[in-house]
Amino acid sequence: MAIAGTETRKLEGLIHHSDRGVQYCCDEYVKILKNNCIRISMTENPDPLENAVAERVNGIIKNEYELEVFKSYNELSKYVVECIFDYNNFRRHNSVENMTPNEAHQQTGLIQRMWKNYWKQNNETSVA
Repeated sequence: MAIAGTETRKLEGLIHHSDRGVQYCCDEYVKILKNNCIRISMTENPDPLENAVAERVNGIIKNEYELEVFKSYNELSKYVVECIFDYNNFRRHNSVENMTPNEAHQQTGLIQRMWKNYWKQNNETSVA
């Protein structure tokens, strides 16, 4: 979708992030990305939990901020930067003692993890 009807030079700076699914690693797909100056970002290993952080960020931007139709890439880019700034500075997280990400980052010492890892719990209970 990003490539359709777009000049290659306008795609410079675009990053395609994915897991290591075979469809994203195959020579033909990688060649299309490279031929269109699209940088490739993949998880370091095939663990589906590793990609969850990137998927979470994408989901938050899509679902918690008012998306609109953007007239240009620059307009969209500016909007995403604003969303990330707001997220890091104003959105409080129960998972880090109700701090914003920037407040949590500035803390010294340990922060108590407040979330549960349901995948591990389900995985451990399903093993016979």
